Amino acid sequence: MNSKFLKSDHIKLYKRENSNYWQMKIKLPRQKSIRSSTGTKILKEAEKIALKYYSGLIKKNYINFKKSQPVFKKIHLVETADLNKKEIEYILNESKKYIKFNKSKIKKINILEGRTIFNLFFEDSTRTRTSFEVAAKRLGADIINVSVRDSSINKGETLLDTMTTINSMNPDILIVRHPEEGISKKISSIVEASVINAGDGSHEHPTQALLDALTIKNKFKKFSKLKIAICGDILHSRVARSNIIILSKLGAKINVIGPKEWLPKNIKKFPVNIFTEMKKGLYNCDVVMMLRIQKERIVGKIMPNQKSYFKKYGLDYNKLKYAKKNAFVMHPGPMNRGFEIDSKLADDVTRSLIQEQVAMGVAIRMACLEIIINNRDRFIND
Repeated sequence: MNSKFLKSDHIKLYKRENSNYWQMKIKLPRQKSIRSSTGTKILKEAEKIALKYYSGLIKKNYINFKKSQPVFKKIHLVETADLNKKEIEYILNESKKYIKFNKSKIKKINILEGRTIFNLFFEDSTRTRTSFEVAAKRLGADIINVSVRDSSINKGETLLDTMTTINSMNPDILIVRHPEEGISKKISSIVEASVINAGDGSHEHPTQALLDALTIKNKFKKFSKLKIAICGDILHSRVARSNIIILSKLGAKINVIGPKEWLPKNIKKFPVNIFTEMKKGLYNCDVVMMLRIQKERIVGKIMPNQKSYFKKYGLDYNKLKYAKKNAFVMHPGPMNRGFEIDSKLADDVTRSLIQEQVAMGVAIRMACLEIIINNRDRFIND
């Protein structure tokens, strides 16, 4: 039996025995196969008929992927401090198409086909690493995951030597997570590839703050009248720092709440209101963003007792009453349930945006990868 496959094997053209006409079998994800005759004996005509039929089936999931005029023109994304309001809004707007795209049945578009992206994670990560991997694969890029256990750093090689070696492989983007603050910026100065900071110590986590902003924008549309509380381990949290910068630039008012010993010494330099009591800090807030206690960064200090910490700073329904009546809850994950947040509240889909944050993470990272590759094409590779 003669046969030919198209569209990543979603379309099969074949001839039955004792028949001169091409048949088509179309299989979309999670749907039954559709079989029909193309009505032609000529293969080229059969291909056109099958592709037209296939396009009609997925038309309702069509998204316009035409390149827009860039507002964000950089080739690296390493610090939120480098972003202005218009650039942040541009990235958020570019992410909208991917929110819809990620809900479609076929989640694959090869606009980054032939591009190489390295996931370089020198700290443990599940959410961020997987989110970037999903984003890259849905855009058609080739992605290579490198963990600290697999790297030559374990054999004595320096980090910068490792980066130089990988740079010699001509990657397009390096996504870097590392415990050293400012390392992504250093790497961006020595490699030809673009660099995205996926977390550098307690310093920055740009795409987390962008996905949090996108999550909030989807609920409230505007930031200008919003009051957002960021609660917990402010001192050691890169998420807190990046969110303070991003959300304040977008026009939101920020309250930070935490024990005195977990507030940075320079916290007054940031555009925030400072509180050490949940009742006062949560008053009239639209969003309550809880933070993970950074156990791995609290070196040489005594960890608080879980029960006493939760009683004072853990978020539950009673403390949430201090905020606005319909306030939403967020958490960057992973959560320490019963320590930072009540388990029932975290899972309450009427109040919690935590799962939506995960979905927005893929959309924002798809947009960031597309934008940066487009900028490389416009400003470097011409």
